[in-house]
Amino acid sequence: MFIHLVKKGLPKCAFRCTPRVWQHVRRLCCPPTNLDHTRTLLQLFVDRHFISPGDTNMELFKRGRGCNYGPLGTELKENVLHQWWRSMTGSRDQVFGINTPSCSTGSHDAARGQWGYLAVPDPNNVVNILEETEVSREQLAQNVHMFLQTSPMLRTSLIPGSLEQFVPIFEMVNRKLPFGIAETGRCFQSSKDGDGCPAEVTQASLVWFCSSRTSSQWLDHWARQRLKWWRKFALAPSDFSSSDVALDELEGPTSRGLKIFYKFPWGQEPVEVLWSRGDGELLQMHKEARSKLQSRDGRKSIPHVVSITGNVNRGLLAFLSNSLQLHKREDTKQKLQQRKVLKLHPLLAPVKVALGISRGATMELRKVCEGLLQELKESKISAWPGYLETSPSPMDQLNSKYDEMGVLFTAVISENTLESGLLQIRSRDTTIKETMHISELKNFLCRYISAADNM
Repeated sequence: MFIHLVKKGLPKCAFRCTPRVWQHVRRLCCPPTNLDHTRTLLQLFVDRHFISPGDTNMELFKRGRGCNYGPLGTELKENVLHQWWRSMTGSRDQVFGINTPSCSTGSHDAARGQWGYLAVPDPNNVVNILEETEVSREQLAQNVHMFLQTSPMLRTSLIPGSLEQFVPIFEMVNRKLPFGIAETGRCFQSSKDGDGCPAEVTQASLVWFCSSRTSSQWLDHWARQRLKWWRKFALAPSDFSSSDVALDELEGPTSRGLKIFYKFPWGQEPVEVLWSRGDGELLQMHKEARSKLQSRDGRKSIPHVVSITGNVNRGLLAFLSNSLQLHKREDTKQKLQQRKVLKLHPLLAPVKVALGISRGATMELRKVCEGLLQELKESKISAWPGYLETSPSPMDQLNSKYDEMGVLFTAVISENTLESGLLQIRSRDTTIKETMHISELKNFLCRYISAADNM
């Protein structure tokens, strides 16, 4: 790739090494940890279209609940889910993906009681039952109970779906262990606000089936792998940590647990939880088909379960919080300004490049941008159409805006592009501006993203 440098004395490899620059920056930078940072953080996510405005929506986002995401937040969430899925199904370990409904119907008393499904009764039917006057109180209570038992149920966890799918997948692998079942999707939690509306959470789940002898080792294995995964995408990796769950905090049938935490400005909160669950829940789910649960290891043993459950909503907030850097600088009037930059990992950044045009734009320049935008989209490189800005802004203001959006690069098309094919490109992480031929932009971005993936 031939690159013309704007600043003399800079090495020609400056841009090719930018992923390593990001890696170097992550070792030097630590985000501030005060209340001002929290307010700045949440307001920035609203201003730059990661989440929709409103105090309630901001509070839901801060608490790791499902909220209204804006265009950039939606793209970032998809990128996080994609990377999580790649890390599971693309690993050396045998993992199969499934997709189960978030709402179930029919009577599943055992499973519902065990997993705490949330009933969603039809209010009109409830009223009709309560208005029955020719039944005793005992019969009325029984009618209400039966109605609730057969009402649609919202899941609170993805684990039951994996346990239900165990038998056919077990047969598929010739009853050999270990293997895992992965799923991502919406779950619901009881509201603690008294409004009666269940809180929505996007979960990412791996249920790992192994022998009883190796379950503890597999729990440790996955704990290391998951902590490594969270830290891979962090600007300040040490903000992610793990610790064992205390014995008095173990849930249900679990014998051991580990939690991965992120240190938010307002305190430490878990982003992922790992449990050693034994074989009790699997036996309960398939109590009529115990023989189908036995592995072909010569012992006819029942597999033990290790579960890994991540809160994607809280993980999203963790990556955003971790990536925010505040830099003080002087503007052209010698006034001290604060430069906010979202230094998201290149694989997570919702926008890889913003396309802008210089002042005095012509229709020809817009057509060049449109063609370039289409070329990038076909290569699945997300681009921001900055050339469609209705009110022209100074380039410094646009750069500040794109830095706050986490955009990796800004490419500026000018009259010079029409004459020589050269455009100017600016790096978010180094702020260095260079020139390159327009035909090289797509390949440069592809190589950059690929290099970041292999770091």
